[in-house]
Amino acid sequence: MDAMIEVRDLWKAFGPLAVLKGISLDVPRGSAVALIGPSGSGKSTLLRCINLLEQPERGRVRVGDQVIECDGRRLPGDRELAAFRARAGMVFQHFNLFPHMTALDNVASGPLIVKKLPRPEARAIAAALLEKVGLADKADVYPSALSGGQRQRVAIARALAMSPEVILFDEVTSALDPELVGEVLDVVRSLAEEGMTMVLVTHEMAFAHDVAKTVAFMSEGVIVESGPPADVLVRPQNPRTKAFLARFHSFMGTYQGASS
Repeated sequence: MDAMIEVRDLWKAFGPLAVLKGISLDVPRGSAVALIGPSGSGKSTLLRCINLLEQPERGRVRVGDQVIECDGRRLPGDRELAAFRARAGMVFQHFNLFPHMTALDNVASGPLIVKKLPRPEARAIAAALLEKVGLADKADVYPSALSGGQRQRVAIARALAMSPEVILFDEVTSALDPELVGEVLDVVRSLAEEGMTMVLVTHEMAFAHDVAKTVAFMSEGVIVESGPPADVLVRPQNPRTKAFLARFHSFMGTYQGASS
């Protein structure tokens, strides 16, 4: 299966702190890859480098058929950069909705402003996507009147409105109350079942096991271990992976019991 996302020898530092140290990663078309690991291991930075919200010092990023070579020089011009980023929708943990816009207008904003679609067409796309994420009845509601889970679902619909080739999810449930996590994960799961190519940074191990085709464990800026969820999450080989997953005793017990 061909890779929709290809990362090669990616390096990123913030001042003297090296955050990514030669990362290489392939994400097959229609597949979900979960990035797990301790805080500060570089997972979110990797996502931000994939769609160039952060500029790597060195390496190569390809999304679809568009390639960006990173060699420390300036990135491409605004138009080419915008086109590249439009291929990789990103959903953040803190929603980043426009507070002065309704849910419908938040979702329609990309097609309207970036794609220059006529307003009726942009709003029709937005209405269909709100229905897709189970929020058709919240179209005229402002973010302040939505729950955290509802705001995150609006954010997912807004990312989908740009018709991206891939979606990057950066710990989309970490800012939610526990009872709201499931409604967001259900939307992400349905996208995976539809064949959306995605990379997920997550601490939801059971979700990663059930949805991802590949799990990559990151530590100190490198991918330490990667493979099918049943291998990495249930039968990890690397001592660092084992130590990290030891925090999730109940998860490990559930899946080890099921696999025995």
